[in-house]
Amino acid sequence: MTTTDTTPHILISGGGIAGHALALQLVRSHIRVTVVERAESPRPGGQAVDLRGASREVAERLGLMPGIQARLLHELGLAYVDGAGRVFGRMSMADFDGKGAVAEIEIARGDLDEVLRDALAAASANAPGLLDLRYGDRITGITQDVDGVDVAFEHAPAERFDLVVGADGLHSATRLLAFGPEERYSTYLGGYMAFFTLPTPADIEPGWFAMRFVPGATIGIRPDLDPSTSKAILTLRIDRDPALRGDRAAQEALIRRSLEGAGWHAPTVLEAMPGASDFTFDELARIDVPEAANGRVVLIGDAGSCGSPMSGMGTATALIGAYLLAARIAETPGDPAAAARRYAIDIVPFAEAGKKLMGGGIERMVPANRFEAVLSRAMTGLLLSTLFRPIVKRMFASNQAELPLPAAAPMPAVSAAADRAR
Repeated sequence: MTTTDTTPHILISGGGIAGHALALQLVRSHIRVTVVERAESPRPGGQAVDLRGASREVAERLGLMPGIQARLLHELGLAYVDGAGRVFGRMSMADFDGKGAVAEIEIARGDLDEVLRDALAAASANAPGLLDLRYGDRITGITQDVDGVDVAFEHAPAERFDLVVGADGLHSATRLLAFGPEERYSTYLGGYMAFFTLPTPADIEPGWFAMRFVPGATIGIRPDLDPSTSKAILTLRIDRDPALRGDRAAQEALIRRSLEGAGWHAPTVLEAMPGASDFTFDELARIDVPEAANGRVVLIGDAGSCGSPMSGMGTATALIGAYLLAARIAETPGDPAAAARRYAIDIVPFAEAGKKLMGGGIERMVPANRFEAVLSRAMTGLLLSTLFRPIVKRMFASNQAELPLPAAAPMPAVSAAADRAR
């Protein structure tokens, strides 16, 4: 297939939110798509993600809101607690008009991905032969020329595509193969984060995301859709240790050392950690790729731009990027490389806004010692007071949620029900 064809074959590396959102819109535009995901099956769970402004508009245009509404988390806001569980500051969703740490639309990452997969299944059922979804495989080689991209896989035979899209996250293999080593684009932000599910402690306030500062770490317990479970969210402020990657035993040992004597529900969190099937641990890193397109290979989501989970904007950037790239490909299906170049320009303001860290980074978010922990408590209480609330509201409002989507070819805005009915 060459650039003169009007029905290109697009390969998406990564079966997460970015990859599924892009595949959904491409299938709806009658464009052939292959999605390859190294995991053996969809990944459930994950931390809560929010949709606001441009990302919410994208979700609406994609027809995802009915499914999202059915899986909304019941969150009232963020509550800061001391070692005995006493609340000393609140950032309520209502007081901050849904523009604070907790938005009006909050959904677990795995639930949002399920909404996308349901919509993708419905769309592909009405367009047989356009979607090839492969689990348990990965890209191992990329060779491109002016007419296409030859791709080697770990298991499947090599194949040629018109465009390859890296939607494979922070440690993107696609980026490594087509853009160069990770260290060229990654900046360590001073710590690590871990997420996993635990039984909801009896004294946790329903609907409130509870957060505690301790020296060198923060401990968060966030509500799930099922009130019997919650997500533990741990942030550790330490020097980078490459040996931690892929070593769960070492990761758990680090967490135990960091939370020793932390009070509140630290023992409950540590007790649940070894048996958590969804345990996730990774470094906090920013990804800066100067241009998201390199010929016939293009990056979306965390693969191309990432502010780390501290920014809270990774899912938003992924959804927006998927929508914009799909729109550009649909505009000029016979020239996907040109579509990738236009997308690389479109995504810049959203990517840059999505890397901003509210509060100034881990140095402000995680106290280094006992003195800073006491200071963080005092400052948090002050900033969340009625006097300072307008200032904090403006800080949270200054992000990509306020950016308008750029002009592009109209994309199908089809609900999953409409997909099924077609």
